Amino acid sequence: MTQEEFLGQIRSADGLRRAVLRAVEIDRSARECVFDLVTDTPYTAEDEQAAERAVRAAVPASMRARVQLHKLVADPSLVRSKILEYLSHSHRAASACIRAEDVEVVLGDPVKFVFGVDGAERGFFEKNEQLLSGVKAMLERNFCNKFEGSLADKVKEVKEEEETEEEEQFDYRPARTFAIEGFETIDEANVPKLATYIADCDFTSNSLTICGEVTSIQERTTKPKTDASGATKEGKPYLRFTLNDGTGFLSFSYFIRKRTEEKIRAIKEGDRIVCTGENELYGDRLSFTARYINRGHAPEGFVPEKKKGKSVPLHYSRVAPEEYVDYSQLNLFESSEIPPALTGQTFVVFDLETTGLVNTPTGGKMDAITEIGAVKIIGGEIKEKFSTLVNPERKLPEEIVKLTGLTDDMLADAPRISDVIGDFVKFCDGCSLVGHNVQFDYKFVRYYAEKDEYPFEHPTYDTMTLAQELLFLKNYKLDTLADHYGISFNHHRAWSDALTTAKIFIELIKAKKCLPKA
Repeated sequence: MTQEEFLGQIRSADGLRRAVLRAVEIDRSARECVFDLVTDTPYTAEDEQAAERAVRAAVPASMRARVQLHKLVADPSLVRSKILEYLSHSHRAASACIRAEDVEVVLGDPVKFVFGVDGAERGFFEKNEQLLSGVKAMLERNFCNKFEGSLADKVKEVKEEEETEEEEQFDYRPARTFAIEGFETIDEANVPKLATYIADCDFTSNSLTICGEVTSIQERTTKPKTDASGATKEGKPYLRFTLNDGTGFLSFSYFIRKRTEEKIRAIKEGDRIVCTGENELYGDRLSFTARYINRGHAPEGFVPEKKKGKSVPLHYSRVAPEEYVDYSQLNLFESSEIPPALTGQTFVVFDLETTGLVNTPTGGKMDAITEIGAVKIIGGEIKEKFSTLVNPERKLPEEIVKLTGLTDDMLADAPRISDVIGDFVKFCDGCSLVGHNVQFDYKFVRYYAEKDEYPFEHPTYDTMTLAQELLFLKNYKLDTLADHYGISFNHHRAWSDALTTAKIFIELIKAKKCLPKA
């Protein structure tokens, strides 16, 4: 008897007309065959007896035959849960991209399921032709419906801002200054006696004063001009100085005055001078022109003060955290007490994918971040998710493509690090950071945060160091620890690695009962 013939007999009963055969289990030691049938319509005792007769006819007389009959209605939440469970076991790469909110289920005939993906992920899903067909086949084995799958653009949920919500503050940080010492008049005595750091001269002003050491002097002449009568006037002579104050270099022009020409021309490289003039915008760049030059210098032993960083953003701009619920590994039958060490503070567990291993400028050309994945542990539980691809603005090395599965095409439409680092700084605000070999990733984030003028100082905890202290394993790689705790994950993708690291961290702290020294 074929499966079609067998199902034909089962479906001849009115209450089982849409039944599907989910599984057949054979216990050879008990000589028993169990048929797992699912229906979504009400069935009677007579219908169940008819199914038992059909099963009995399909099984050899030497074996017992038994029917397990379930009524299962394809409601959206149940279908969504089945999809997420299937992806976590069969398509881990897809599972790292898809959350519950990204799966839309529309009841009908057929039932439609739609995966919300962004531009960077769409190419991956379209190339993996077996993914949608595999989900469809799985659902049709578990429900009495026909299913149809498709992709759609992911819609980022934007919460309506309350009218009373605080507005983002304007990033106002006063320019740093230092007092001028050893002042000697050349052009004008009545000038400011405070000089602005050259590094902070990024604003327009009609009275800007700088002070530093002369590193270059060039004599130039403006271009000749032709007046209305056609006569040509010679260009005016001027000097081009470059000044260094320890925070930066600034080149500027100075037009010579006859009354002070001798003293100005006596200035040589290595001298220290004070210049006051206009910092004006020409086209898209600032240009400083000195009106007065005098002698003077910074205080002896001057050490530039550190520039105050930008405040943590009040709102997320490009990447906002999402609520996280672990469908695939939620265990309702096991629980253990969460120690106060985990509930007493909030942790961000994070992981990066990068173009290489250079995480400090002193190590050579700084490598770029290609993906940020993080979760937030609140009250001892994983509650929030932060995940984004990042356009590194350079071609990926072949070995990185092989290691991570990320490609140049996948990252082409992703935001740049300068677009998302502020959001990640906000996500980490007030939290301790956790990672596997945490300092490697921490140095990347700190470099790019401080490059965008966000201070980034957080206590850190390392799951590798913790595991070496508490466990006896052949090695302490992330996949080895995941195997030890029975955690399945898609290694070398930031979001999946971060989630796995968080679960390992929770288990390690449960065993240790306290936090190590940060």
